[in-house]
Amino acid sequence: MRENIILAILVFYPFLGALVCYMMGRKDEKRRDYVADFVTISEFVLMLILAIVFGITGDADGYAQCHVAGICGMGLSFKMDGFRLIYGTIASLMWMMTTIFSREYFTHHENRNRFYLFLLLTLGATMGVFLSADLFTTFIFFEIMSFTSYVWVAQEENEASLKAAATYLAVAVFGGLVMLMGVFLIYHELGTLAISELLEAANMCQNKKVLYAAGTCLLVGFGAKAGAFPLHIWLPKAHPVAPAPASALLSGILTKTGIFGILIVSCDLFLRDASWGSLILGIGVVTMLGGALLAVFSVDLKRTLACSSMSQIGFILVGVGMQGLLGEENALAVHGTLLHMINHSMIKLVLFMVAGVIFMNTHALDLNEIRGFGRKKPVLKAIFLAGALAIAGIPLFGGYVSKTLLHESILEYGGGWVMRAVEYLFLFSGGLTVAYMTKLYVAIFVEQNESQNVQRQFDHMKKYMNSESTFALAASAVVLFVWGLLPHTIMDRAARLGQGMMNLEEAGESVAYFSLKNLSGALISIAIGALVYFLVIRTVLMKREEKGTRRYINVWPKWLDMEELIYRPVLLKLLPLIFGVVCRVTDSVVDLSVVALRKTIYRDSPLPHELPEGNMFTVTCGRVWNFFQCVKNHTWDRKNPSEKDYIHLFAVKNEEFKENNKIIGRSLSFGLLLVCIGICLTLIYMVWLV
Repeated sequence: MRENIILAILVFYPFLGALVCYMMGRKDEKRRDYVADFVTISEFVLMLILAIVFGITGDADGYAQCHVAGICGMGLSFKMDGFRLIYGTIASLMWMMTTIFSREYFTHHENRNRFYLFLLLTLGATMGVFLSADLFTTFIFFEIMSFTSYVWVAQEENEASLKAAATYLAVAVFGGLVMLMGVFLIYHELGTLAISELLEAANMCQNKKVLYAAGTCLLVGFGAKAGAFPLHIWLPKAHPVAPAPASALLSGILTKTGIFGILIVSCDLFLRDASWGSLILGIGVVTMLGGALLAVFSVDLKRTLACSSMSQIGFILVGVGMQGLLGEENALAVHGTLLHMINHSMIKLVLFMVAGVIFMNTHALDLNEIRGFGRKKPVLKAIFLAGALAIAGIPLFGGYVSKTLLHESILEYGGGWVMRAVEYLFLFSGGLTVAYMTKLYVAIFVEQNESQNVQRQFDHMKKYMNSESTFALAASAVVLFVWGLLPHTIMDRAARLGQGMMNLEEAGESVAYFSLKNLSGALISIAIGALVYFLVIRTVLMKREEKGTRRYINVWPKWLDMEELIYRPVLLKLLPLIFGVVCRVTDSVVDLSVVALRKTIYRDSPLPHELPEGNMFTVTCGRVWNFFQCVKNHTWDRKNPSEKDYIHLFAVKNEEFKENNKIIGRSLSFGLLLVCIGICLTLIYMVWLV
């Protein structure tokens, strides 16, 4: 009972807190902020207590399970294990830090009450995803999370944010519908949606084709949220327009819910399946390289970080793919995947909050406009540097450890020229990461602004963030630094704690992270990054002005925007045109066929007793009323006789009634009303009768 209450609190407490915050914010915004802080801090404290008690003792796996019956027929199921313990703690930590930072960030923004409402609603939905014990529960909270986080992207309500939000919602809805089809197929084929039962049921399944179809549907749904190619289009568009606290959560946590789902599919439906692993590896390589290239060309701070998120998701997917290819000897890939997920979450928390501080003070994100902002801000410089070095995979930082494990898993597999190409692209993408993070650091913290007046304003900014924001950024950077400083003590322990989620029992051998062999991979990426920075970014991607100054330029072709090049033309123009033509042709063929049949085989002929108007009912009623009219005209109403033809009148009324019914039946409002009634009846049936 105690365990059930704990899991229920972790999931539903933020939903209750969201409602309290919203009602409080309508009367007192300051108290609303404190209530939001309290909700997220208490959520983190509860998760931290669980992590300390059950994580250190190693008893987290299978610690608690909870089933809430009577909801949507099948009920909701939750579970706590090592992986869920880790990511529940990370999610609550990130929400706590971004909520504290949001108070200063939204000081001069509108619709703050709405933001806090959906901030906490999304926290509850995200915890529901990570703690879900079956795919039905995962799907329910996954969709709630998609719709509540949509409001983050649309928060500013300008043209750019609304368009980006529409793209985000379209990808989320499409992914959700495809995922739902996968859930249906799995339940039909395996007879269960419980995650702990999927592996055994999948091994016994005879119809592998249906299983692969279901897995592909789930991959599309989860991959859309993760930002995997080719459904990554929302990432570069949503982050630049979303508020910085929301961007940190979108990039750091919400993308990991997609990875969580991909891990379920890969490790429970297709455990050690080489074909499935090859598919995930291919998607991962394209996502990894594509995101890094976009980040190198971008001149917008948050867009660069968004493209970087896409690239790092690709690194993680490479690890997931290597798990399938390596089979039972996949400890390196398992640990690398989990640790890079954690690293990326914490790194993007730090980097996006730094971007938020810059935007608060400059109201700009273009590198040419914010250049030189941090030259005399050592605290902000150190915080950004911690995140930049970590994501670039520099030794002594967490990103180096996880990327080393992923690189070693590729080398362990071997596999000829294909895997050698994968290794080269892995190292090259790491080099691009070094290049674009160097570009950001140099532009913001080393170079001077092209306007001397603007640079003087930047240099004289002493209170560019308050004490609460300083705590949120500095504490997050310290956690990130300590995490990477003790790879064997902390990172390896966390990897072993969460490996059960990926069905790995043995911990594998300890890795000598700082041996010359392992350092060589990082050194190669650093060398590639230096070459790209000096030979490409400083020459091709910078333009010298007449005054001698140099500006960053974006030479990436606009026509290579996948949304504008493929998705919008195909989905909004080409497909409607094709289906419209097909429907018109089909309709014409049917009409011509009917006319031909009526003119030949089914030629119209008058009925033997065809009525001139109306039907038998209206004619009968009309004759009765005509009889009463005749009686009345010959008795009490002889002076004012009436001469109405009630047969005709009833026939007219009958035609009016039928026409009104057709109009109502064809109306959209009537159709929506029927749908609403049907949904209400369905909900009543599921809640009270199932």
